[in-house]
Amino acid sequence: MSDLNYSELLIKLFDKLKNNSKHRYFIALSGPPASGKSTISEKLVKDLTFKGYTSSILQMDGFHYDNEILKQKSLLLKKGAPETFDVMGFLNFLSRLQNEDEVAIPIFDRSIELSRSSAVIISKETRVIIVEGNYILLKTHPWSELNKFFNTTIMISTKHEILERRLIERWKSFNIPEEEIKQKVFENDLPNGVNVYKNSILADYNLLN
Repeated sequence: MSDLNYSELLIKLFDKLKNNSKHRYFIALSGPPASGKSTISEKLVKDLTFKGYTSSILQMDGFHYDNEILKQKSLLLKKGAPETFDVMGFLNFLSRLQNEDEVAIPIFDRSIELSRSSAVIISKETRVIIVEGNYILLKTHPWSELNKFFNTTIMISTKHEILERRLIERWKSFNIPEEEIKQKVFENDLPNGVNVYKNSILADYNLLN
């Protein structure tokens, strides 16, 4: 696995895409909560599309179980942990994107903390799919089934203290009580981040952020 900055990673991706003959090329972008996945995936889409590789994002977060389901399963306080996602639905959409020209996909709306179904259309012109999420490189079943779709895998490497600061700032923006912020960060988000680093496969590239 190579340690790269963003510019170096982009060069590697351009080299791989030049020789790609597949209908679509799937790039896995993993990392803990607050490692910068959304920002980096959006930047990748912009830079790859500018070079002629029309790109779109498939978010793991679009496959969050609804809060009502999480309540039924007594998982609401663990929202964001691996068991709070519809992994089989995620697998189904990857298969569809591999085989169908146009697919309507769900996205996660942070303003309401819920997924919205069929919110974005990935068109037949899309050549590259950035698959973005915390757990997409986990070794454990059924998450490990995702790996068969990926042509390139990337893990974002971020220092613990930076993750902690970003997470606290993120939850403060929702104007929730300090005790609830502490619970979310120290009992859920940061442990989930440790899980990502400890239990994911070795990625092709390690992106320093």
